[in-house]
Amino acid sequence: MSTATDQSDGSKPPTADSRLYLDYDIRTLEESIVSGGVPKDGIPAIDDPTFADTPPETLDPDDPVFGVVRDGEAKAYPQYILVHHEIVNDTIAGDSVAITYCPLTGTAQGFERGPTEFGVSGRLVNSNLTMYDRGTDSWWPQMLATAIKGPLTGESLQEFRVIWTTWKRWSSAFPETAVLTEDTGFSRRYGVDPYGQYNETRGYYSSTRTLFEPLQSDGRAHPKAVVIGSRTAVGAIAFDKETLLRQRVLTGRIEDTPYVAVADTALETGYVYANPGSVTVEATDGGYVIDGTTHDADSLPLDRSLAFDAMWFAWAGFYPGSAYVD
Repeated sequence: MSTATDQSDGSKPPTADSRLYLDYDIRTLEESIVSGGVPKDGIPAIDDPTFADTPPETLDPDDPVFGVVRDGEAKAYPQYILVHHEIVNDTIAGDSVAITYCPLTGTAQGFERGPTEFGVSGRLVNSNLTMYDRGTDSWWPQMLATAIKGPLTGESLQEFRVIWTTWKRWSSAFPETAVLTEDTGFSRRYGVDPYGQYNETRGYYSSTRTLFEPLQSDGRAHPKAVVIGSRTAVGAIAFDKETLLRQRVLTGRIEDTPYVAVADTALETGYVYANPGSVTVEATDGGYVIDGTTHDADSLPLDRSLAFDAMWFAWAGFYPGSAYVD
């Protein structure tokens, strides 16, 4: 197992060509950093993950997992394990990646990590996990994917989609998936979630209460309502997940650009696309029809925008100017 260290070695995670949109200046975000009640690496990232072809006995069919597919390799990361670690430094299809989860904001996101690893700083911004990279010790609020402290301040990470779904749905769609095991190198009470539970949802995950004051409050939805949000270089948009799964197609705008969200009912997730031509997207039993051709939810002939699940209070706190579609 690799050991976290405060000694940076200068190796950098790969960053994006342009910075993602921020609703605040960097200084304001840095001044909003608060202690999460644990020291740096007090929540230990998993650096040497082990996987199996069969799930742990404690993983129930309706339990949440975070799924990733790269170059045909599928992996599932159970929520009940990640709630104790928040970051998995992994390799998928030969690529060095980090799978990250913040229980306080309900966000699971993937990042390219290159030659370095990510750790848990013990700090929060807007209740959100603030990661640090072990190469430069720059600090990255997970949802923003943009450094707000350290040598890489102002740069954004390269991201990829992580699917929040259930073990039953994921394993049905990807029967050859590998699943993260409890053999993490740490002794933890896996199966006991300190915040509540998702199956059935209760505790912190369903209440209106937050443990930390959000950057902004927004009453357009229940604080813990799940949205599927997307942000670009110029703005942000959030689609109510429950409404999207029910109606299957929702539309909105970031600035002057139309966007469309479509539901994947098999995995109970959704995808967001830029739709500058305002083409009509029609839901049918076989998928989504555009100009007479049927497509799967994850492969419309439009420019897909990276999106992820988030609790509304966290999304609205970071992006108070965000469009909200319900």
